[in-house]
Amino acid sequence: MPEASKHTAIKHNKLEINQDIFDLVVDEIIPQTGINPDDFWNSFEQILDDFMPRNKALLETRDTMQAQIDDWHKSHGEPHDPAEYENFLRDINYLSDPVDDFTISTENVDPEISRIAGPQLVVPINNARFSLNATNARWGSLFDAYYGTDVIPETEGLEIGKAFNPRRGKKVIELATDFLDKVIPLTEGSHKDVSAYTLLGDQHSQRNLQIYLQNGHIAELKHPEKFIGYQDEGSTCSLLFKNNDLHLEIQIDPLSPIGKTTLAGLKDIILEAAITTIQDCEDSVTAVDAEDKALVYRNWLGLMKGDLEVVVKKGDKQITRSLNPDRHYKTPNGDTLSLSARSLLMVRNVGHLMTSDAILYNDEAIPEGIMDGMITSLAFLHDYHGNGHFKNSATNSLYIVKPKMHGPDEVRFSVDLFARIEEALKLPGNTLKIGIMDEERRTSVNLRACINEARERLIFINTGFLDRTGDEIHTSMEAGTFLNKDQIKKEPWIEAYEDRNVDVGLQCGLPGKAQIGKGMWAMPDLMADMLQQKIQHPLAGANCAWVPSPTAATLHATHYHQVYVPHIQQELARRPMASLQKLLTIPLALNNELQDVQDCLDNNTQSILGYVVRWIDQGIGCSKVPDTHHVNLMEDRATLRISSQLLANWLYHDVISEEQLLDSFRKMAKIVDKQNDRDPFYQPMAPDYNGIAFQAAVDLVTKGRQQPNGYTEPLLHAYRQKQKQNTH
Repeated sequence: MPEASKHTAIKHNKLEINQDIFDLVVDEIIPQTGINPDDFWNSFEQILDDFMPRNKALLETRDTMQAQIDDWHKSHGEPHDPAEYENFLRDINYLSDPVDDFTISTENVDPEISRIAGPQLVVPINNARFSLNATNARWGSLFDAYYGTDVIPETEGLEIGKAFNPRRGKKVIELATDFLDKVIPLTEGSHKDVSAYTLLGDQHSQRNLQIYLQNGHIAELKHPEKFIGYQDEGSTCSLLFKNNDLHLEIQIDPLSPIGKTTLAGLKDIILEAAITTIQDCEDSVTAVDAEDKALVYRNWLGLMKGDLEVVVKKGDKQITRSLNPDRHYKTPNGDTLSLSARSLLMVRNVGHLMTSDAILYNDEAIPEGIMDGMITSLAFLHDYHGNGHFKNSATNSLYIVKPKMHGPDEVRFSVDLFARIEEALKLPGNTLKIGIMDEERRTSVNLRACINEARERLIFINTGFLDRTGDEIHTSMEAGTFLNKDQIKKEPWIEAYEDRNVDVGLQCGLPGKAQIGKGMWAMPDLMADMLQQKIQHPLAGANCAWVPSPTAATLHATHYHQVYVPHIQQELARRPMASLQKLLTIPLALNNELQDVQDCLDNNTQSILGYVVRWIDQGIGCSKVPDTHHVNLMEDRATLRISSQLLANWLYHDVISEEQLLDSFRKMAKIVDKQNDRDPFYQPMAPDYNGIAFQAAVDLVTKGRQQPNGYTEPLLHAYRQKQKQNTH
């Protein structure tokens, strides 16, 4: 057995494992998995033997290509010849060789990924309460989503108060019945005209749904097959329907506050909402040392075993939150029907860049992505063997989302790593599935080749404007001055990026096997705007799109009830492939058309400070950060990357001076301090401006050009570690 070292670590051959990680793996994760601890560490060591050199070589390739691109822009100037630029990228293998036609062959994929289109949550796994809330967001109250958000504006008489507001409740009923008319329409009249939903027959025979209207007529569903189940408990009743592969439940309770306001006694409409959730070890998480990583892995273990719990204080009471049990119904013919009450979970491991000293190999910190792969997969064995209270994957698959991969060689690295992990954990081949984040430029332009490398494991591709733009800026830093963020969104490459992702996914046979996803709605308090705009994602052919909260998932689910994505994908498959040349068009300000430089500078420094101060001082990796107009924005490292890279570009090309930059940081620090003045844990940055968080924010811009691929993690981790050392 391994021996303890004097540095609260465990020595095992070439490995030195932090005590927290070692104890978690050996004492908590491994029992009941059938894995021998010595065998696990031996396999881990062998994988590091083989994959650490490959990991380093891939990062060196990134640096080499970046230097070549920098030199090309310096020697060619702007505007450049698009054909010459494309040929150059092919010469250096930035653009890989075309691959023959193929379709992915992924097997054993849960229907939540392969068939059902719907909202997707991304949640920081180091926050157990958030993780549980997201997992339990598989079903959500449409009444609550309407009542508690700006979907219904708080005009006179419609305010949200402590007591139930009947006028606001009436407005909820209007919106909800309009929704029902769209997705389960009646043969006559409207759901707002219903006086009673009645089940004929008894529970031992065929039950038929009869719908009485206020005019005395009896209506039926236009599509009676959509009624698939019920729960009947005296005066209360729940009716279950299925539309576009999604479930919705009409709850009837004439004695409930809102039920009293309708003849039909409508208590609520419950929608199947967050179909899938990515439990995130990466962008939304602060995990900079072994202590942090142990928390990440322990929470994931709790989800895989189904026993994760958290105690929440509500006033004088303490409430224990845990995973929701399955939902049970009777079918109209008397059979039983059970539906999962939990979102299907995926786990996002970190990318290839960062290392962790939680485990040392020959006294060297190991790639954090390899550690994530080994330990999250080990915890998955509890789900695989059915050890837990609940089953996550009915097909015994683990869905690992891999971020920030640059091109097909890096995808191949992950695929090979997954195969070795399967071997170490005695899993069948292709048990570990892969989701490819299409958020780096070299992946976007080679997406088809990337998918080809993962064709037996692929279950997910998506787009993400923020990281993708951050990499766009860093890759072409030497090309010239970039437009501001609002202008960049209107440039040709964005449309090509979004369309081409879908086009390639359809061409490679993802429908029926894998998700095509779209990015986050970043304004969690502006739900009326989201409800109006985010329907564009299913209309664009996306099986899923990211939302910032369970409430947002419920509202976004209404879009998938109205848009049947497989039909949209069939139509889109007929259009021409989006242009590679447009995708390679760099969004530069070639004719001095930059707009609102000072305002943009202030907006970005304020955004950077608002996020970084919580990250460094409090270890909060994802939060609502008010902008300069006091609109809350959902921020994580992706938003930080684009802001810091844009300002680094402007600083490098003399759009702004370092003095202007520092003046803006100081000015915005006062605003951020004021925005956080009710937070008892907040440490103000003004008037000294010499705190660790403030310095980290400044460095992200002034040192941004030197950061690998423009990533924020190296600086954030260094400063967070420094802050933790100071507070300890």
